[in-house]
Amino acid sequence: MRICFTLRVRPDRIDEYKARHREVWPEMRAALSEAGWHNYSLFLAEDGLLIGYLECDDFHAALAEMARTEVNARWQAEMAGFFVGDGNADERMRPLDEVFHLD
Repeated sequence: MRICFTLRVRPDRIDEYKARHREVWPEMRAALSEAGWHNYSLFLAEDGLLIGYLECDDFHAALAEMARTEVNARWQAEMAGFFVGDGNADERMRPLDEVFHLD
């Protein structure tokens, strides 16, 4: 399944957000792969709109698997202040409805 989601990065933290993603921890990358996240990309607009895309077998299972990892807990704690709104970014992800796909 293909998943696309949006979040909002605080405009004053965009540069730091980009810098953090140039150096994602190897153990975080491994955890995502092991949890079934594939072909995962993040796109960031200059106004802070973040668009995520990933492929997985079961999105809810992939999120749940990440929630069980210690590395994700550390990553989410460090990244929480980058986002507009309250709470963990993983918990606020809501998939968008796919309305068209061209193979």
